[in-house]
Amino acid sequence: MAGGAGQGSIGQTLRVLRNRNVYPYLIGNMFSSTGTWFQTLAQAILIYRLTHSTFLLGVIGFSQYAAVFVFAPIAGGVADRFDRRRVLMGSQAFAFAITALLTVITATGHATPAVLIVLALVLGCSNAFSNPTMMSFVPSLVEEQFLATALALNSVTFNIGRAIGPVLAAVIINTLGPTWAFGMNSVSYLALIAGLLLVRPLRVTPKPKERPRLLEAVKLVMHDRRLLFLLYVIAAINLATDPAITLGPAFITKVFHHRDSLAGLLVGAFGAGAVLAAFTVAHKLHGSRRVLTAALLCSGIGIAGFAVSPILPVALALLVLMGFGYLSANTAATSRLQLEVADEQRGRVMALWSIAFLGVRPIGSLLDGAIASFAGVRIAAFLMALPALAGAAALLFLWPRMRRNAA
Repeated sequence: MAGGAGQGSIGQTLRVLRNRNVYPYLIGNMFSSTGTWFQTLAQAILIYRLTHSTFLLGVIGFSQYAAVFVFAPIAGGVADRFDRRRVLMGSQAFAFAITALLTVITATGHATPAVLIVLALVLGCSNAFSNPTMMSFVPSLVEEQFLATALALNSVTFNIGRAIGPVLAAVIINTLGPTWAFGMNSVSYLALIAGLLLVRPLRVTPKPKERPRLLEAVKLVMHDRRLLFLLYVIAAINLATDPAITLGPAFITKVFHHRDSLAGLLVGAFGAGAVLAAFTVAHKLHGSRRVLTAALLCSGIGIAGFAVSPILPVALALLVLMGFGYLSANTAATSRLQLEVADEQRGRVMALWSIAFLGVRPIGSLLDGAIASFAGVRIAAFLMALPALAGAAALLFLWPRMRRNAA
């Protein structure tokens, strides 16, 4: 695997963290990621308070990520064709405006389920363009020998936000209300804009002579089944995370009998496991068969165990295990995917990554909400563990054949 040398060096990690062209972006991204969880939890809690519907919990989750599917054919091309820094700044400014509007609407008492769903759809348009661009932008901030480390650290910032965001959001929502959570998320976009203003890409990706087409990336991935399977791994582990996020308010109230604002503890426990992995094994990970199999097993067993947990402490412990497996699988699969494609194709391939990482969430959220509405939240959560467990089985029996076919 290209680019893997030196990835496990702690000294190299510290060198990247001290890089003035990297840490402003990482700090800004961490604040923005934390704010995103304020948004995710607040809108789920608010729509559940307004309707007490598990199905609408799925609908709001669907709305937040549906645009990733709709705009995938052009978002990757935009990332490859235009200045990625400017695309990111524009998408963050748009997100700031939408979330500021939501804050005002909620503060004035005009938030309805329809308003929440529509604004989640609109905000998702920003995510559709920012995610493939962001994942393509990070490699331009460091020299080639530091690429794998920078990619791993970028995953760490997302998961630090995942760990502390829901917990802080639960405190804010419980004490100050959803309006403050929406407002804090809006301000968090400004932190990433500030970070982008302070960094400069070391190299500029040559613009393709012809308009980039997502179909080219699809053909590339279909030609190499290992790349296709890496995308499957990312999709499977993100489906497995959905119950703790989408159904969190229903789990915390109906199953564990606590206040809905404590739903943040579920995502927080998951995020704590992810951060634990980030600071213990992430810098050593590579997309090997053994690593991916172990990570998928941790994710699948964690969420399946969470689904049948009798008490909240056991559920939280299993979500920590799930988070550990999630970060490990996501870091290993994403890093390998990025390192094995050329820079001029990276935006389009990362648009496919966005579909796997975020685009499956709308489907997962709708399935979660629909299954939970007639079969219960426990069954819904258990079923979402199956793709990860199936992926682990496929790695054991099919990966060697994929390697031979790619050779």
